Amino acid sequence: MKLSLDDIGFALCNENIKGNEEFEISTDTRTIKQGDLYLPLKGASFDGEDFCSKAIEAGASGCFYTKEKPCEFAIKVDDTLTAYLKLANYVRNKINPIVVGVTGSSGKTTTKEMIYSVLSEKFKTHKTFSNHNNEIGFCQTVMSMPDDCEILIVEMGMRGLGEIELITKYAQPDYAVITNAGSAHIGRLGSLDNIAKAKCEITKYLNKALVAHDNNRIKKFANFEGEKIFYSISDVKILDKKEGYSRFLYKDKEYELSIEGEYNVENSLAAINLGQKLGLSYEQIRSGLSKYKPIEKRWEVQKIGEFNIINDSYNANPESMKAAVSTFLDLYSNPVVILGNMGELGKNEIEFHREVGEFIASKFKNKKAKFITVGNLALYIGQELAEKGLFVKHFDNNLETSRYILDNLHEGCTIFLKASRAMKFEEIIENIRRNEK
Repeated sequence: MKLSLDDIGFALCNENIKGNEEFEISTDTRTIKQGDLYLPLKGASFDGEDFCSKAIEAGASGCFYTKEKPCEFAIKVDDTLTAYLKLANYVRNKINPIVVGVTGSSGKTTTKEMIYSVLSEKFKTHKTFSNHNNEIGFCQTVMSMPDDCEILIVEMGMRGLGEIELITKYAQPDYAVITNAGSAHIGRLGSLDNIAKAKCEITKYLNKALVAHDNNRIKKFANFEGEKIFYSISDVKILDKKEGYSRFLYKDKEYELSIEGEYNVENSLAAINLGQKLGLSYEQIRSGLSKYKPIEKRWEVQKIGEFNIINDSYNANPESMKAAVSTFLDLYSNPVVILGNMGELGKNEIEFHREVGEFIASKFKNKKAKFITVGNLALYIGQELAEKGLFVKHFDNNLETSRYILDNLHEGCTIFLKASRAMKFEEIIENIRRNEK
């Protein structure tokens, strides 16, 4: 949205910034439009202030800055990211939607999308795009919110303590969702308790209610005196499950999802509870859930030539890998499971990978499945599977994996891919697609 100089001055607590002239704020010289105000952000390897002249050449009316004044019309600030957060908070309060914050070790993007699908049945709803869930993504989400927005859904990610607290300070959520507190990022945070503490930072500036997975660590560290609603798959009765479909009973009401997996059913419980809190009817909640579709790399089903492929390789940690592989092997015939490295697991990363292999082998030792592992850590998953007599092939990279698939797998099998983002498993899919062409 456009902000006047009066708006900017108020947001930044600077009474010297005055005027009725309006501007849109841009942080990217590649997409800047005529008349925008350029706000240069800084990272570990770049300084946006180095591109102020380029922004002016591209049509910007002026810039924010912290060092030397770069152009005739420029606004001095102490820190450009803090300025961006303050501007976003100003817009958040000016439009004043109901704000829902969503975080968790896994499932937060899926849960955000389910919440959006449900709440859109009644409200004009805006959400974080894709996985843009850091403090910059928060600002971009708020600044792109339409003036008539009634619900704002903000996904909040983190890589360390204090990061979610920073976002929630400026988001001021009315409702918060914590999907779980598992082992993702344990390499950075050092312990499961620290992970739970980091997720529970979302309650620091929470206004109305917390909706969270029924987890003892979340209950321990969620320092919030308001209403708390906890949910779990143990509260659910599964009525039907098959490829691309789940039907279940929750609080004596029946719901459907166009996706498989008990962990997806559990994610949907957050959307159901929020819908109830915000006054949606059962029919509206049910309709919204039934319309949910997975986004890219999250149980993304596609057919390429003779291969049926399910791509769930956006991210992975031990909990999500166990749950996803279990769902896949339960429901699909002629299964081929391709597993890659899981990242950010710290000094015990080998043990975490072995644990996944042990779990799969113990649960599916009689299942006729083919397993392919890719990468130096996934090797240990494969070792555990092979020790239990399961079929395993290991490759060092995606090209070798693709070649094996094309040369050895046959029509009728379904291939499932799960790994951390850094493994770039989309390369496997692209190699198969190029071969088909």
